[in-house]
Amino acid sequence: MITKPVLDFLVELTKNNNREWFTEHKKTFQANDALAKSFFNEVYAGMQKMDSIDKMQVLRIYRDVRFSKDKTPYKNYFSAWFPRTKPAFRGSYYLHLQPGESFIEGGFWEPNAADLMRIRKEFELDDSEIRNIIAASEFKKYFGELQGEGLKTAPKGFDKDHPAIDLIRKKQFLVVRKFTDKEVLDKNFKDEMLASFAAMRPFFDYMSDVLTTNLNGESLLE
Repeated sequence: MITKPVLDFLVELTKNNNREWFTEHKKTFQANDALAKSFFNEVYAGMQKMDSIDKMQVLRIYRDVRFSKDKTPYKNYFSAWFPRTKPAFRGSYYLHLQPGESFIEGGFWEPNAADLMRIRKEFELDDSEIRNIIAASEFKKYFGELQGEGLKTAPKGFDKDHPAIDLIRKKQFLVVRKFTDKEVLDKNFKDEMLASFAAMRPFFDYMSDVLTTNLNGESLLE
């Protein structure tokens, strides 16, 4: 379980995001960091039973401020990333623990140009399958709707009046579920989160199929 002291530490870190305070409270950080990593490992074990996960990457709390306007030295959250096993299984999962702003996310954050074009071409050819997936009751229950940034107009080479232009305009394809602090601290949080990740599978399986075939449905995998 994630315990209240974990969230309390992050609240205090947000108020005191400087090296002096962090050094003074280093042992408190280490204890809560260890608890968060233990939780992430349990989530990883659960996800391996329901999907092909390549690895788990726990993101460090230390921020790279070289190219950021925000010069605070520490992230005020704990997080982990779970990419699926390429090339057959595409996409990745993300878990973010932050007081008042915890969420899980899955999908395609920055698809490369070739993948983005392939996805758009699939939507242009036939958007019925993805529409059925994101309209399914379980998808709606956990995620509401498909998220992600998009263009304000049609991408070059696509008809702005195409019936699937709302999907074609997208640059990201994400599913997101937010959690309250009360939900994060609940004894069933891990199970609820794993159920949410499992509900992403139809979306992931569809996108993986698109990205590993051509427009004729022929496999691109060796």
